Amino acid sequence: MLAGQLALALAAAFAGAAFYVNVAEQPARLLLDDNSLLAQWKPSYARGFAMQASLAVIAGALGLLAAWQTGDWRWAVGAVLILANWPYTLLGIMSTNSKLNAIAAGNAGPASRSLIETWGRLHAVRTALGIAATLAYLWALN
Repeated sequence: MLAGQLALALAAAFAGAAFYVNVAEQPARLLLDDNSLLAQWKPSYARGFAMQASLAVIAGALGLLAAWQTGDWRWAVGAVLILANWPYTLLGIMSTNSKLNAIAAGNAGPASRSLIETWGRLHAVRTALGIAATLAYLWALN
């Protein structure tokens, strides 16, 4: 059952980090002027992507392992939910990320601010997927 417990812990870490971005980091960064906003978003996104991508893959793999070990399909539900962040990010968010990363420092303005606001709304889906995966893993533990 160690695989399931680790899957739960990593999914919860993913959900917590994503939730933090939506309720603390994103609202705070939106208080900045346009140039500072973009300058803060770029490195924050790069670091967050590396961390959350790893958490999603490992939590998903461990959830699938737990499903295989226990024969309980609920672990697979959690794994699918946490792994869904990958295609969602690639198909739903990546174009926004690419547009933001293409804006040169000093060229930020209303358009970049609008993209970062859109990014925040899109990121909320990642938060919801992380919370749903965590809840599915908790369900599987019982």
